[in-house]
Amino acid sequence: MRVAELTAPRQFRLTEAPVPVPGPGEVLAQVHSVGVCGSDLHYYADGAVGNIQCVYPQVIGHEPVGVIVKTGAGVTGWQPGDRAALEPAVYCYHCEFCLAGRHNLCRRLRFMSMPPDPGFLRQFVTLPAHNLLALPSELDLHTATLFEPLAVVLNSMRFIALRTGETAAVFGAGPIGLLTIALLKLAGAARVWAVEPVAARRELALRMGADAALDPQALDPARQILADTGQRGVDAAIDCAAKGDTINQCLAVARSAGRVVITGIPVGVQVALDYHVMRYKELAFHPVRRSNHDSELALRLLREHPARFAPLLTHSAPLERIASAFEMLEHYRDGVGKLVIDIPTR
Repeated sequence: MRVAELTAPRQFRLTEAPVPVPGPGEVLAQVHSVGVCGSDLHYYADGAVGNIQCVYPQVIGHEPVGVIVKTGAGVTGWQPGDRAALEPAVYCYHCEFCLAGRHNLCRRLRFMSMPPDPGFLRQFVTLPAHNLLALPSELDLHTATLFEPLAVVLNSMRFIALRTGETAAVFGAGPIGLLTIALLKLAGAARVWAVEPVAARRELALRMGADAALDPQALDPARQILADTGQRGVDAAIDCAAKGDTINQCLAVARSAGRVVITGIPVGVQVALDYHVMRYKELAFHPVRRSNHDSELALRLLREHPARFAPLLTHSAPLERIASAFEMLEHYRDGVGKLVIDIPTR
């Protein structure tokens, strides 16, 4: 089977590997398409995601959909040819956090695409049958790849805790930021500001529902948002970029007793915070770690609101062009929003 391996920062190698065999309780799936995540871009460009270092050669990609090829012993409810969303997180189901329903904090968590477990930029994978979600027949496979990032945003919405008529600011209009904007508007936000330096992504933010899109290279976004709100600030500030000073800008624009939610992943291991701003306002401060039982709802929203999410999917590329596709994404060329990599079927 064809596999794309990351062998060094910004270097992919296409290679061949044996097709894996499903064990008891597992399925063999043929991967059809994989959405590219911001953390994939961190691995590609920085050689790490936060404090998790690449272990080369590394197979990345964790937003996959595919088709069942074969089932292992004891698997029921799935047949060859069934289309499925492929959950990348493998939990133990027995630790205190799994038993409490906080599976994203599982003490024995394995995440396919995080060392040492390979991800999905390959033709075939085996994974536990309970990591499969049936795809609605009306959902195309490219749109279906959004299930994983949308599930992450749904988890963040628990901490955003938006009430109808409240206001929000979203820093970063990459895919996670754009999906956050879409869900904020679906949840009844009265006004959403998007802060994004890339012009094409500011335009995408408006198409996804933002009421205003600010260029932080042309103005001070915190000063502008405070001016727009009569110095009150927004009810919720969400950092989907975690670049430069965006976390502290969130602290600045949030109203007193507001919520600040960090969905983006900073490049550095340590982050400087304007702690006394947070203390003085008594802000709720919530980092987000992946999703938690949100994928089924994500698929339902994708099915029920296709027009809401359609603008995000701007580019696709075959596995053979993965190097140039990632280069385009890193430099935000050609108005790229969400990039999907298509895996060869034979």
